[in-house]
Amino acid sequence: MRLTVVGTPGDRRVALFAAACRRAGLAEPALVPWRDVLLGRPFTVDGTLRVESPGEDAEVNALLRGPGDPARVGGGARWYRTFRAGLERLRPYPSVSDIDDIAVMFDKRAAHARLLAAGVPVPPALGPVAGYARLRARMAERGWHRVFVKPAHGSSASGVIALRTAQGGAVRAQTSAAREGDGWYNALRVRTLDTEPEIASLVDALAPDGLHVERWFAKAGLAQEGVRDGVGRVFDLRVVVVAGEPTHAVVRTAAVPMTNLHLGGRRGDLAAVRAAIPWAEAMDVCARAASCFPGSTMVGVDLLVGVGMRRFAVAEVNAFGDLLPGLAGLPGTSAEGGDTYDAQVAAVLRAPAGA
Repeated sequence: MRLTVVGTPGDRRVALFAAACRRAGLAEPALVPWRDVLLGRPFTVDGTLRVESPGEDAEVNALLRGPGDPARVGGGARWYRTFRAGLERLRPYPSVSDIDDIAVMFDKRAAHARLLAAGVPVPPALGPVAGYARLRARMAERGWHRVFVKPAHGSSASGVIALRTAQGGAVRAQTSAAREGDGWYNALRVRTLDTEPEIASLVDALAPDGLHVERWFAKAGLAQEGVRDGVGRVFDLRVVVVAGEPTHAVVRTAAVPMTNLHLGGRRGDLAAVRAAIPWAEAMDVCARAASCFPGSTMVGVDLLVGVGMRRFAVAEVNAFGDLLPGLAGLPGTSAEGGDTYDAQVAAVLRAPAGA
């Protein structure tokens, strides 16, 4: 069997997947650079296609969002249009990465609607919001005092705002975006904004690209000495589902609302969390979320665990949520002992010919 990867040369994801192919006795995957796809250049697909993340290459970022500092926040609408056009060039080829599934997963509004329609638990959404004034008005209509404001086409928590309002008009927000000059940039750490003009400026800067607003889901907490609900750092789970089976999971903990590991989140004690929550139910929720994207071999599910340890909600679904190097498969699963890429290669080899 031969595989071709659409990715960025030098990207870690491409290297990890190639290593998994070699461990499985397969030939080194051919590589089609995202740059060639986005520029409309001719390319050759040898065998079955796997679509990988465009990565963090500055040239590819400029092709997707336009020229400018790659660290800037915003530009998601143009990024998405260009990305969708690139995906369309890949549609004619047999693939383990469903083009339409990827497109939906990169639109938080469409993904939320698909999950909701399938009965997967998700936080309630506010609906279209054109700017800060409209956001506050809609929050008041619904009686919501805490929300997550997410760019519709963002990733890695870029531009995400955890917003709280209080009696008396006080407003507070936490975000990884920082103001520099006339723009907003990813600061790679979560900071607090406590002046309404600054918060309004950020929301209004992001609004033209589209926003998805969800009611704040109160996460359970971890204490240093073990799992203790409501104490210490909050946590959630990134669960990788391969061919319908939850195969890998990592606990992400943080002292702030965003638990992303690149923003200072830390890996928590998975064994302790498994013992504290109804694990089978949690994995069922993740499997149900992944089943909403049946053409995708892998779906990364961000699972929220509510205060009380008995409620779950899906915060995000990720088309490229498998970059968890060194994480072994869950005991008792088909991926036990292998990483996320081993699990996907094995699933591809198990799939019936032509599937």
